[in-house]
Amino acid sequence: MIDTAKKIDAPKKIDAVFEGGGVKGIGLVGAYSVLEAEGYTLENLAGTSAGAIVTALIAAGYNAAELKQILDAQDFTKFMDKGWEDEIPLIGSMLSLITEKGIYEGNFFENWLRELLAKKGVRTFGDLVIPKNKDNPRYRYKLQVIASDLTRGRMLVLPRDIQHYGVNPDDLEVAAAVRMSMSLPFFFEPVQLKNKVGAINYIVDGGVLSNYPVWLFDSGDANPAWPTFGVRLVDPDQDKPHVIKGPVSMLKAMFSTMMEAHDARYINTESFVRTIPIPTMGIQTTQFQLTPSEKTALYEAGQASAQKFLETWDFEKYKQEFRAQLPPSRTEEVWT
Repeated sequence: MIDTAKKIDAPKKIDAVFEGGGVKGIGLVGAYSVLEAEGYTLENLAGTSAGAIVTALIAAGYNAAELKQILDAQDFTKFMDKGWEDEIPLIGSMLSLITEKGIYEGNFFENWLRELLAKKGVRTFGDLVIPKNKDNPRYRYKLQVIASDLTRGRMLVLPRDIQHYGVNPDDLEVAAAVRMSMSLPFFFEPVQLKNKVGAINYIVDGGVLSNYPVWLFDSGDANPAWPTFGVRLVDPDQDKPHVIKGPVSMLKAMFSTMMEAHDARYINTESFVRTIPIPTMGIQTTQFQLTPSEKTALYEAGQASAQKFLETWDFEKYKQEFRAQLPPSRTEEVWT
């Protein structure tokens, strides 16, 4: 394990975007431990799914050592909480899928995260307002969480997009927003939100539309004051062609493409040089029964990847190569 005890005197500012990946998110914490030890301070944070969990805890004030302690102590199988339908022999899981559109409730997870945030005095996004940015909706909050509205077919950047459901962004619970972001379709029940006219909208995992929104904090400035680092989880087979032999393998390929293709195109054309890629050694997103050695392996993979990235990172070179000619700016979506 890499020694992260040393500290650098002069803080270095970055924005950080953490990718989703279920239990593989342990690697994100390993990468963060190196960034922290090397003196980086995280100004703005964003994440999807597992990335939203980690960034929410960092935004609340947890340091890397505290996060590792939380992960080491947590039995992730408790996140697979079942409702009464699941207790029916033979048909329980199928009934839950049909009636609630997901196998697991997600209530244990939400309460677990709510309690951890409360220990740091954080409940709503109003507790994460950055005073100097309070009049700038794009950078008002320390944390931004990505979710997907299946009903409207829109990516949600929370908390600011919650206003379209009649909720003040300051009043949105952080734990509730992260619960939306980690709602892996079919695995966890989607979150149901009513829009302003009372219709139900189904909110699921942010990875459905953007699992790795590394572009989120880009301002269009040719000379940004500090960079954005992305921390991404890389599966050993994710670039291999999908082998389709029947309806099940086709559905799996469709789901994988849905979760990865949008972000992969963007990374290949612009942002790979600011990405910390963490190998996940074949561990699966929903492999909740991790052994202690598997947890350690993921954590150390994150550490090693971050250390390797920082050895060659050159912000001035990055700006010359990628910011001198700015990419087309992304505009805010118009809601209807």
